[in-house]
Amino acid sequence: MSERAAGSVALVGAGPWDAGLLTLRGRALLERADAVVHDYLVNPDLLAHCPPTCEIVPTGEKPRRLSQAQISAELVRRARAGQRVVRLKGGDPFVFGRGGEEAEALAAAGVTFEVVPGVTAAIASAAYAGIPVTHRGYGPSLAFVTGHPRAEGAEPPLDHRALAGMATVVLLMGASRLKELCAGLMTAGRAPATPVALIRWATRPDQRTVVTTLADAAEVARVDEMTAPLTVIIGEVVGLRARIAWFERRPLYGRRIVVTRAASQQAALNDRLAELGAEVVALPTIAFEPGDVDALARAVRALPSYDLVIFTSVNGVDAFLDAVYAAGRDPRAFGAARLACIGPATARRLRDRGLVADLVPDDFVAEGLLAALPPSEVAGRRILLPRAEVARELLPDTLRAAGAVVDVVPAYRTVAPPVDPTVRARVLAGEVDLIAFTASSTVTHFAALFTDAERAAIQARVPAACIGPITARTATEAGFRVAVEAAPFTIPGLVDALVGWAAT
Repeated sequence: MSERAAGSVALVGAGPWDAGLLTLRGRALLERADAVVHDYLVNPDLLAHCPPTCEIVPTGEKPRRLSQAQISAELVRRARAGQRVVRLKGGDPFVFGRGGEEAEALAAAGVTFEVVPGVTAAIASAAYAGIPVTHRGYGPSLAFVTGHPRAEGAEPPLDHRALAGMATVVLLMGASRLKELCAGLMTAGRAPATPVALIRWATRPDQRTVVTTLADAAEVARVDEMTAPLTVIIGEVVGLRARIAWFERRPLYGRRIVVTRAASQQAALNDRLAELGAEVVALPTIAFEPGDVDALARAVRALPSYDLVIFTSVNGVDAFLDAVYAAGRDPRAFGAARLACIGPATARRLRDRGLVADLVPDDFVAEGLLAALPPSEVAGRRILLPRAEVARELLPDTLRAAGAVVDVVPAYRTVAPPVDPTVRARVLAGEVDLIAFTASSTVTHFAALFTDAERAAIQARVPAACIGPITARTATEAGFRVAVEAAPFTIPGLVDALVGWAAT
């Protein structure tokens, strides 16, 4: 019997949270998994690597969490049914992750399995807090301690004397065991002034680090509500954080920014905001559907008759080029027509589709394009404008007034996608710092998600960031306070403006 027919299990370490810490091998296994059994502390963004047919099986949270025996039995059952199973575990499976117990159960059942190491929270927590757990200037030893013993009396007590002799001690999952450990270390001779770092939600955008001493750590954790999930680092290396901390010093650290772009277009903005430390709250307010298919087909057939084709957005480029290929044509169908694009992103997408824009104005709005078009390019010319079904009429009206014949083709339409109720509730509760709008349509669709009273409450608490003056005007007219307006009117320009806002 083949391995595929018999099924298999991969014990994959997901790291503590940051989705970028997943290994390449872990990602490859997720991409072809039939089922993923995952812990509740695993970043759900990792599940985006799974195929649409993959079955997602959470192990649950207390008090309804599956027992270890139930999890192992589920892995065996699915593998015997022929499934390729990924057991996705926080941190590293073999560092206090019970991966050894699961491997034993799989081996006893005769199930084929592999182990994919992950970045353990013991290392990642320290690194993201700016604390090297080993350093030549601070001693040669390092100990890891778990805060989750199997059960009372099921294992020997901690050897505090041995731990006190270690240069650095890392306590994982240690909120409930912190007082015991600190007291035991001091009784065994460790100095009460020994530096201690308490790290909560390590590698997440809301990571929080508090530095204290061995004598005060338990009380500080209680007062500052440094609860689970908590990593504790004890040792002189903690003092290095003052010089080399980096994660919490990023320019957008701690800022919770709502991104309203379409889900298919969020990656570029979201990734950059996350790199700069922001917590991205994804709330796509628009999605795209095909426009007038018949009108697009007629425009494609008539392409040789046009002198100029103007693209105002990436979506317009894609919709029209898709229509060109659907008609059995390719970029040669544009013939001698000149091509104009509003904005560098639109021009880049056109280039990616095999065409180069002849004109990209310096100002990335319709007014900029109109200013860049000389009269000879307009009067008596036939111009094609494939764009959104609903858009400003300034561009076609001005071109017609200048003597052009303008055909506007509804290449796509914006619609409202389903909204995650949890995210909606967070916005309504004021648990965000800023709402980023990248087009006027995102403003109007966002506003439609809430009642007048709800919208007024949000607007009273949360300012807006807009990609340019047109979007800013729409937001202002809708009642938002615009705190950030990008210049230039691009995603990089918006990011730069957000960094400037956060610094004030």
